[in-house]
Amino acid sequence: MKRLLCLALVSAAMLAAQPWKNLFNGKNLDGWEVRGEGIWTVIKDGTVVGQRDARSGMERLEWPLSGEKYRAWRDTQCWLYTLRDFEQFDLHLEYWARRPGNSGVSIRDTSRAKFGIATPADFTRTPSRLGYEIQINNGYPDPTPTGSIYALVKAKTGFQFDDDWNSLDIESRSNAIRVRLNGHLVAEHPGLPERPKAGPIGLQLHDQFSLVMFRNLRIRELGRSN
Repeated sequence: MKRLLCLALVSAAMLAAQPWKNLFNGKNLDGWEVRGEGIWTVIKDGTVVGQRDARSGMERLEWPLSGEKYRAWRDTQCWLYTLRDFEQFDLHLEYWARRPGNSGVSIRDTSRAKFGIATPADFTRTPSRLGYEIQINNGYPDPTPTGSIYALVKAKTGFQFDDDWNSLDIESRSNAIRVRLNGHLVAEHPGLPERPKAGPIGLQLHDQFSLVMFRNLRIRELGRSN
């Protein structure tokens, strides 16, 4: 019994000791793929900037434009996904979003936003429905606050610095997802048994008017579940 306990403690210590690694190389998007129509760049200080070119999309629209077709165009998403999949990990990042801004961080979405980047988007099969999306909201007319595990748990409020840089820490475990906003635990959920345990990490441009920045993205992998 003592031997098993010692082995468990050693295993836990080894997991905790895994080094943090940067998810961006500070120069370009090597190791990542753009999903949908968006402009993602790494500027000289290492910050990742995501934005949309509204002109190119609007040029393809047929005028006069119905409200339905306009909303379908406006709400077409774009994502930036890691080429690699991850399972159990700690993820740290800092974000800034223009007001009114809506973005998010996807984990475990094996579809890689296939249905969110379509026009019109299929909101029953977006990354928040197939995997999990951690919400980012800066004054956007959506009742889901930053740090929420979208459609599952609404985050505690009062911890975001509006119109400024903020930090998100996401724990992905085989039996839990936890979110900290600026160091405060704001949401947690055990995960749904029918959803994947592993998948890529994604950064969202929610709509055609999105402008968002990310920096200091780093990950600590904790090994695979049994």
